Amino acid sequence: MAYSLASKVGELLKDGNAVKILEQHVPGISKNPMLGLTKGMSLETLLALPQAKQAGITKEMVLQVLAEINGQ
Repeated sequence: MAYSLASKVGELLKDGNAVKILEQHVPGISKNPMLGLTKGMSLETLLALPQAKQAGITKEMVLQVLAEINGQ
C-alpha cells in the first residue's frame, strides 16, 4: 500500500517498516505520548497544526519521508 498525505498517522504506526523509517528521521517519534492524539488525523491535517509548523515540519519533508517509506 502506498502512503500519501491523505494517510492517517495510525496507519503508518501499524506498519513496522514505516515506523523504522520514521524513527530514522525523528528518533523517539513512535514512543511520543502526544502521538496518540494524532492517530486519527491525516498527515495533511497534521501538517496544518501550529505545533508542526513550530517544529519546522514541512510538506516537502513529509513527502520525502513518504517516498522513502513507499520505496521510491
